[in-house]
Amino acid sequence: MRLSLNNMNILLIGPQGSGKGTQARLLVEKLGFYYFESGEFLRKIAEKNETVKKMLAGGTFVPDKEIVSYVTAYLDEKGIYDNILFDGFPRSITQYDFLKSWLKEKNVSLNLALILEISEDETVRRLSARRSDPKTGKIYNLVTDPPPADIDRNLLVQRDDDKPEAIKKRLGWYKEQVLPLIAQLKNEIRVVEVDGERPIDEIQNNLLKEIESLNK
Repeated sequence: MRLSLNNMNILLIGPQGSGKGTQARLLVEKLGFYYFESGEFLRKIAEKNETVKKMLAGGTFVPDKEIVSYVTAYLDEKGIYDNILFDGFPRSITQYDFLKSWLKEKNVSLNLALILEISEDETVRRLSARRSDPKTGKIYNLVTDPPPADIDRNLLVQRDDDKPEAIKKRLGWYKEQVLPLIAQLKNEIRVVEVDGERPIDEIQNNLLKEIESLNK
């Protein structure tokens, strides 16, 4: 049974490998949120914007003001201002402040931040097990989402950014940029920290319970 959403906007935050994508898809399916996933959004921008394409290819981040302008222009074009589930955006205090001001202009706000917490060791374990199929581009995880039996694992490849050294570098960025954002969010909206190392259904039930309580 789908809950009736009540004009809420939610942030889903967590390090790579925390299972944000999986949980987000389940929430969208059950609750009907508009799902905004920053990684996929930026990849689409990069198809038309050479500067963004070079930034992503080089592992650098699009400047805060620039990414906010892309996001808000996109949502303006769609006419979508509430019942949004943000995944991977905002990623810094600056991005958050821009987004908050923009939403205020639309007479809506951010209502809840759901934080998926996993240890650094678990992040490395999960991400270093990721493999991609060079033919189809599909991503598998040898631990949590293994390929079907008819796929030869020896033909799957590990991306450079899924190697332990690169993963730890991204975790350093997460600690530097996202943890201060979470600290600020705690002073402004409801923040719920969830153990992301439990089974998927347990985590999902936890998230649904928090959203239900906000929706009453």
